Amino acid sequence: MSKQQRGLGKGISALFGDEADLGSIRKPVGYINKEIVSEEQPRESGPKADVLLIPVDLIEPNPFQPRMSFDQDALEELADSIRTLGLIQPITVRRKDDGRYQIISGERRFRACRLAGMQMVPAYIRDTNDQGMLEMAIVENIQREDLDPIEVALSYQRLIEECNLTQEQMAVRVGKKRASVTNYLRLLKLPAKIQHDLKVGLLSVGHAKVLLGIEDTNVQEYLCDLVIKEELSVRQLEDKIRKLANPEAPKSEEQTQDLPDEYFKVLEIVGKYFENNISLKRSTTGKGSMTIHFSSDEEVKKFLKALEDSKF
Repeated sequence: MSKQQRGLGKGISALFGDEADLGSIRKPVGYINKEIVSEEQPRESGPKADVLLIPVDLIEPNPFQPRMSFDQDALEELADSIRTLGLIQPITVRRKDDGRYQIISGERRFRACRLAGMQMVPAYIRDTNDQGMLEMAIVENIQREDLDPIEVALSYQRLIEECNLTQEQMAVRVGKKRASVTNYLRLLKLPAKIQHDLKVGLLSVGHAKVLLGIEDTNVQEYLCDLVIKEELSVRQLEDKIRKLANPEAPKSEEQTQDLPDEYFKVLEIVGKYFENNISLKRSTTGKGSMTIHFSSDEEVKKFLKALEDSKF
């Protein structure tokens, strides 16, 4: 399948140089410390807030899935992303009586995982008959100190989607300000590559918040690579973005050309009649302009008289 090469934002290469190649340090996310369920030893039922690894053969689609068709090209692109970065957002499943698992949300991600050749898929297991316990499990999970920013954001999203809570209600449940909750949820709007870098600690939440202010995802990803490659602080990233938004126009030769001594003498002689309110520009060819600002007719008369007395 051929893919269209995405370009950087207009002028960004000229401002910041070539795109950084960080493939050597950007490794796929692996849920290596999570428990694995199998057909021989199925996980006990009950609401779970943590991620479990489930063999793809034990997972089946949701018969009530409203989406009947999936764009194959988009699935291939997502599969490529998963091969490179891993599955950043686990799917959600429920356990059936026969020990298999049915997808609640994330069927597109599951299909892409199979295309990517994954044998185990990270998933949340939800008991749909016990809403209260599920909510408590997720809230308890959020209180852990070892969660990365994306795990926190996904937990917030689960509370909203699976427990039917508003952002205000969720903020009260987890003891956070609503603005903090909103900021974490916004992280899930970032491209997968940036979410990956947040998850593995290559990028800070502060950097991510700055990148959220940029609409072009190509520019977001480019600046993310730049932050990692050059170890930019949040302030330095902000400076780079300001430079991108308002590039300084190159100074003209008239502005940068040094003036010969005789020009300064002209400025000194003429300027004294106009309170030094005079400017002069000169190019390398000797062409230029002189601008005089006067505040009254008297200034002009005095200057004219000086010219006449000098018998020019």
